[in-house]
Amino acid sequence: MSTPSGLRLLTCACCALTSSVPAAGVESAKFHCPRCGHPLYARKPMSLQRTWAYVITSARLYVPANALPIVSTIDVLGRKPHTIAGGISELWDGGDWILAIIVFVASLVVPLVKIGVLALLAASVQHAPSWRRPERARLFRVVETVGHWSMLDVYVVVLVGGMVRFGALASVQPEPGLVAFAAVVVLTMLAAQSFDPRLIWQEKIGHD
Repeated sequence: MSTPSGLRLLTCACCALTSSVPAAGVESAKFHCPRCGHPLYARKPMSLQRTWAYVITSARLYVPANALPIVSTIDVLGRKPHTIAGGISELWDGGDWILAIIVFVASLVVPLVKIGVLALLAASVQHAPSWRRPERARLFRVVETVGHWSMLDVYVVVLVGGMVRFGALASVQPEPGLVAFAAVVVLTMLAAQSFDPRLIWQEKIGHD
């Protein structure tokens, strides 16, 4: 927001203090909040580039996160790997239908939807900036709200490892799929934080 005196008002993303800075140099100069010292900017720096980097990386990790075993059980009969889908199947067959549905939604549906929505938002900002702006803004708010519960995905997958049926003499060992899944959760969180929703309302996108 610009003022008649040639100043521009910027709100600190950390403490929400609104400060006046020279409008002429707001895009290139580096200003800091006088209260907390956090950098001030009109738009998040490199917003689209960072969002795309996180989205693409999380999409590439989504497949191994669900295809590779997340845990292995080791007993006297040997080693048995368990994938997320296998854990869901065991929970369903064991009668834990509600928990199976929760795991399915939290571990398979939610990450995929977040990746798809963030990719849609970034692509529409670049190629169709005037398309359904209110709806896209609401989509971002939904992703942002879901992001507050993002680590629930990891907790649920760990719960699957604890709920898998194994004998008293068995032990559980984490597998690469668990690392890939945790990376997907963290990367989608970073993608949502990197995307600047103000770009939805911007007419032309230059170098952000």
